[in-house]
Amino acid sequence: MLRISQLVGHPLEWKQPTLRMEYELLTGETLAATLKFRSAWGTLAYAESGDGSWTFKRIGFWQNRASIREAGSEEDLAIFTNSTWRQGGTLEFPGGGSYRATTNFWMTRMEWQTEDEEPLVTFHVGGFFRQSAEVEIHARAAYLPDLPLLVLFGWYLVLMLHRDASAASAAAAGST
Repeated sequence: MLRISQLVGHPLEWKQPTLRMEYELLTGETLAATLKFRSAWGTLAYAESGDGSWTFKRIGFWQNRASIREAGSEEDLAIFTNSTWRQGGTLEFPGGGSYRATTNFWMTRMEWQTEDEEPLVTFHVGGFFRQSAEVEIHARAAYLPDLPLLVLFGWYLVLMLHRDASAASAAAAGST
């Protein structure tokens, strides 16, 4: 697999090759990274690129948080705290540094930003039965040491947002 920093300026797309909860980040036909969920119902996912391997896990529903850990470790590298009513949240690293996640109302776009609202990585989301997204790495993000996590964990967040929206729609339809 490739290092994410090698992909700056190249067309990138997250694709779901089958109906399983497995995703591939591709540049053309070249595999750059993967994201695989342990089960279709759980929130534990395994991510891998040429930069390393991580696990992502969400806890809670209304005031949910998600952790990023190196694969095989019990120590959090970063924690994402969801802003339930503001469509997004904040990814914070224990040693300092944070990034804002924002999304539009229809959840067709999710973006990582600096604290000054400068865009770093943008996901243009599509697909219905099989999720996909074009990924745009902005120039400011090219040399960030956290870039691999922004690209891989960002896709995880997109998938969690869509899962939550589907669950909410099903609950609303069931109550009528």
